[in-house]
Amino acid sequence: MFQKILIANRGEIACRVIDTARKLGVRTVAVYSEADRAARHVTIADEAVPIGGPAPKDSYLRGDAIIRAALDTGAQAIHPGYGFLSENPDFVDAVTAAGLTFIGPSADAIRKMGLKDAAKALMAEAGVPVVPGYHGENQDAGHLAAQADKIGYPVLIKAVAGGGGKGMRLVERAGDFAAALQSAQGEAATAFGNPAVLVEKYIQQPRHIEVQVFGDGHRAVHLFERDCSLQRRHQKVIEEAPAPGMTPEMRAAMGAAAVRAAEAIGYAGAGTIEFIVDGSRGLRSDGFWFMEMNTRLQVEHPVTELVTGVDLVEWQLRVASGEPLPARQEDLAITGHAFEARLYAEDVPAGFLPATGRLAHLRFPDHARIETGVRPGDAISPWYDPMIAKIVTHGATRAIALRALEAALVDTEVAGSVTNVDFLIALARHEGFGKGEVDTGLIARDLQALIAAAEPDPRAKALAVLGLAGLDDPMVRGGITLWQPLSRTIAWEGGEAVLEVLGPGAARVTLDGSSHEIAYEGGRWWVDGSPRRSRIVNHAAGTSVFGGRSLTLAPLDPLARGGEEAGGGMTLSPMPGLVKAIFVEPGQEVAAGARLAILEAMKMEHTLTAARDGRVAEVFARAGDQVEAGAALIRLEEEGDA
Repeated sequence: MFQKILIANRGEIACRVIDTARKLGVRTVAVYSEADRAARHVTIADEAVPIGGPAPKDSYLRGDAIIRAALDTGAQAIHPGYGFLSENPDFVDAVTAAGLTFIGPSADAIRKMGLKDAAKALMAEAGVPVVPGYHGENQDAGHLAAQADKIGYPVLIKAVAGGGGKGMRLVERAGDFAAALQSAQGEAATAFGNPAVLVEKYIQQPRHIEVQVFGDGHRAVHLFERDCSLQRRHQKVIEEAPAPGMTPEMRAAMGAAAVRAAEAIGYAGAGTIEFIVDGSRGLRSDGFWFMEMNTRLQVEHPVTELVTGVDLVEWQLRVASGEPLPARQEDLAITGHAFEARLYAEDVPAGFLPATGRLAHLRFPDHARIETGVRPGDAISPWYDPMIAKIVTHGATRAIALRALEAALVDTEVAGSVTNVDFLIALARHEGFGKGEVDTGLIARDLQALIAAAEPDPRAKALAVLGLAGLDDPMVRGGITLWQPLSRTIAWEGGEAVLEVLGPGAARVTLDGSSHEIAYEGGRWWVDGSPRRSRIVNHAAGTSVFGGRSLTLAPLDPLARGGEEAGGGMTLSPMPGLVKAIFVEPGQEVAAGARLAILEAMKMEHTLTAARDGRVAEVFARAGDQVEAGAALIRLEEEGDA
């Protein structure tokens, strides 16, 4: 076993690897960018080395700096985590050339699976079923359109070097193919430096089921499947293991195919074989096809660990240090069911835009497995993925595990940044999902209802008003000082309410045209005669109410000065980010919906469009500018101006 390893990553996965390394008695070295100087993974590692600026290209993608840090600290191996350099074969070669061990597959195995078209051809040779499609080298637009016609619509355009939904477009009609192809190629070039795409048949009721494999370079085993069908825009939201509705026959067929795939490339370490599954007629052993292989540990690996009892990071360290596979296929079994929900800093009502902010309050339940790279007081950086934590639960049955997930989400408390926690709660309560009726289109079909379910609760707002007034502490709740009026107005950013103290431990809050009577009895809050499982928390960002649907009210800043609100003629940056492109110039006529700019934030590109027809008056930003949320980017002339 290694004595010391370096972790070439950040956030929750770096912390996850450190936890297992410590359990095995292995010392750890963290690396960090300027933005991560005080990050959690830096503070819990045994040593930490700075490697550059906040942008990934200046730090976590600098393979030379990472290898130098490993050599300087005496680390014997490098664990890549996931993302960044984890699937970069050139980095693996450089690690090996430096005399270090890469905790993962060989560069050759990564290269074989790195391009989707070549990987599909290799899998077909190994007897793994693949989706009908065009995976050739000819990237001429006319040729690709002809191939799409031959495959039959709908089709998927996918970046050959892609992942995470980037460079992927669904095309349902031949007339939309050219525009979708241009968009996919542009995004692929930006994200991966490779604009090449492939075209595949789109499965009408698709499910995304993947199989966890583990090899030692000679043989492999599978650790059963995970269902990752609950997605939004090809991004996974909630994952589970095992897959609902899975039959023994299909599990055996998928597992055998996944092992063939791993052994065909002499795979070593943890990997995932992703399959697209036709869910229109139930799960059948002839209804799954290879999509891609992720030659690394997956974000959702904890659900596999909980149902198998295997620590996959421990296996990674043991196999990389020269041990054979720790188990045979017949030693592995599934026990119970597990779910993982990804908690993000994102503005759901605004279209799931990534958000930033300082975590003024952060509290997780103790009845779930929590994987996180942040602590109370940490800032969500615009430079990296805005994940706050993974919330993972396990139960004897799917229903029990899902109820545990819902309870854990309800008991998760975050303030200082908007999050998707209420959206996740709505998903956990979704009737179809509860029945296991899941496919990749579920969220899109029910999106409006899922978002509406996260609207603020007026009773929770009334409790928050009590907190803003300082009457939330049980020690002083009944005491009213003589100079404090029994009725007063409480104001916050965006609203106000009238608070009347009715007596010890009782109050009335009138807001938004309705009144709510509040009492504190028996160790809990009562609102309008009903008990509430709520906690009122005052923090640096205001007052929050947790338990059910979370809500935060920010106090008024008496020093803040109002400014003129931007109208439909002003395009503002919706978040901190990098301006990747500006498509207009002063004097140019634009139509409503026309592309004005592309903003890159949290590893994703966001297209900003014109809110109305008009003529461009001013352009305030250039490609390459780093802008803050709310920054003016483009202004249209006032309507009616000559």
